[in-house]
Amino acid sequence: MKRRDILTALATGGLVAYGSAAHPASDSAPPKPWEWIERRGLDEDVAGTPLQFMPSLRDASPLEDELQKFPLCPYCGMSRGHEKWRRTRHLVHYLDDSVDPTCSIRCAALSLGLNLDLVPKAIHAADAGSDQEIPPLVEVEQLHYVIDPSRPGTMTRRSKWAYAELAKAHEATRNAGELADFDRALRAAYADMAEDTIMIRKRRAEKRR
Repeated sequence: MKRRDILTALATGGLVAYGSAAHPASDSAPPKPWEWIERRGLDEDVAGTPLQFMPSLRDASPLEDELQKFPLCPYCGMSRGHEKWRRTRHLVHYLDDSVDPTCSIRCAALSLGLNLDLVPKAIHAADAGSDQEIPPLVEVEQLHYVIDPSRPGTMTRRSKWAYAELAKAHEATRNAGELADFDRALRAAYADMAEDTIMIRKRRAEKRR
């Protein structure tokens, strides 16, 4: 029986029947959350298991030729190098060298929430205040986020842009923004996700029509 079938049996209350009929009781218990990490790469069929959410990309040096290697966000499909979104892009680099390159903190929040047992080695975000055509990625601990409800962001109604220079971050708060560190901006991303999801679904439904 495939692992997908095992999990389906567990979800429908079939643990006892499956354990007694197919395998000894010691083999019937589902893996612990952290044990899925150790099984990564052992099974081709990962549908229906936590492995289906984990990043499939591996790179020990993800910042080298970053946009060439990771042009698209795996969660929404948006171009990370597009002029509209290159200033909000993020990149999560986990300890096992798996990489989640996203278009925004909104999609980075999805990565971090879905992969609780993968430990981040570093989280990077674009410096929105950079004068370069393609803003460089900087570790989020060195950035100042501006949460601004008056300006829409990438995949969200409330922008959460990051700035390497504190002066530029203060400049960006003149209208209605507030300064925040990464953790606070991440909380805001999760708090906004329900409304953002409704907004995105409506927009895409209109485009399909």
